[in-house]
Amino acid sequence: MSEPTDQSGPGQWRPSREAVIDLLGLLALGELLAFERMAVDARLAPDLGRRAHLSEAAVGEIRNFRLLADRLTELGVEPADAMDPFREAFRAFDAKTAPRDWFEALVKVYVGDAVADDFFRAVAARLDDADRRLIDQVLAEGTAAEFAAGEIRAAVEDDPTASGRLSLWARRLVGEGINRAQAVASTHESLADLIGGDDSFESVLRVLTRAHQERMRSVGLNN
Repeated sequence: MSEPTDQSGPGQWRPSREAVIDLLGLLALGELLAFERMAVDARLAPDLGRRAHLSEAAVGEIRNFRLLADRLTELGVEPADAMDPFREAFRAFDAKTAPRDWFEALVKVYVGDAVADDFFRAVAARLDDADRRLIDQVLAEGTAAEFAAGEIRAAVEDDPTASGRLSLWARRLVGEGINRAQAVASTHESLADLIGGDDSFESVLRVLTRAHQERMRSVGLNN
């Protein structure tokens, strides 16, 4: 059971310490694994320039991890302990979404990671200002998403037949990502409290879906 929700006054809701730790731990693990994945996927690049670009982008993920780890330490918890409950969810997602080539790796950066980021933004909306600003800082779009979008857009323009394959891959990524988000929320009461119940989770899913559709259109992929 999660800690009782803090109340600072009538009608004022505040997240529990456990909820904040769980959300930061979940995001910290995501950033750590994104760093590892980008560093590995860079080997799929067709040339050294692209390989270097994705490798450099990975550095930003580990910097974000450090910001979150430092905040968890301030809250009196070991970052590894905060991340550990979510290892299986990430393992299951990555096991089902291993890219087979360079462009699938880029779609996973552009679409898969973005859906996760949208989820974190939606849930973080109920945090206190300082933690919400930290998460906004961590989730600010960086060079990896911009680079991936440019590469995908150019690939589709150069070979329109690539759109169908990559669109199908993107839909698979989003489906798996949403399934993982639902599983995590259902098994961690503190996160469910942050989201606010079934109706609120459905609202989050609608936000994720709209953002995903716009993201797909912007690079020439089909919803």
